[in-house]
Amino acid sequence: MKAETTRRDRRDSRWDEHRRARREQLVDATLTAVGRAGAAVGMEEIAAEAGTSKTVVYRHFADRSELHVAVCERVATQLTRKLREAIGSSSDPRQMVAAAVDTYLAFLEADPEVYRFVVTHSPAGDDGTDPIRTLSTLVGDEVGRLVADSLARAGQDTAPSAAWGHGVIGLVRAAADWWLRADRPVPRPQLAAQLTDLAWVGLSGVVTPAPRTLEENS
Repeated sequence: MKAETTRRDRRDSRWDEHRRARREQLVDATLTAVGRAGAAVGMEEIAAEAGTSKTVVYRHFADRSELHVAVCERVATQLTRKLREAIGSSSDPRQMVAAAVDTYLAFLEADPEVYRFVVTHSPAGDDGTDPIRTLSTLVGDEVGRLVADSLARAGQDTAPSAAWGHGVIGLVRAAADWWLRADRPVPRPQLAAQLTDLAWVGLSGVVTPAPRTLEENS
């Protein structure tokens, strides 16, 4: 009985690994299909890109919303890694903000159709709630953690970090959406500098240590 259970466990483990690999392949195919057909790509086009049928796609993803979530998570993982690298390239808080803003805009500029796909919500569920955690939500969580680290280093209260992180991303996303709709009327570096200036006005007073007083220095 124990040997039979072990064999079953091994089969289940292999099947789980196969499912994970197949889901990753379908996410790859979705990104490729979006690049070719645009953000409004259909499930038929995604299935064709994967060399399979919609029926097979739905064996691995319950519906388009679940596939959308997987794509958002993939892109968010890639983008947050780039954000960490960009922010880690400087110890100056303002330069960290500038790097984060430019990295977000560079992602949009490199593949605007993928950007449109991942920030577009699918229809709300039966209970009226939106089933998608969008890219901006995931990135906002990450920026909130980075803001918390900066606040901690400055000796400040970290409680507002999540709100501020999402606030910064909301600012950048709104401007980025306008920039994309308007067919990029200004060069990316110029827009990045403008948004950095605006965001820094709010953040500079809370993520940098307050000047030491004469009494503290004595």
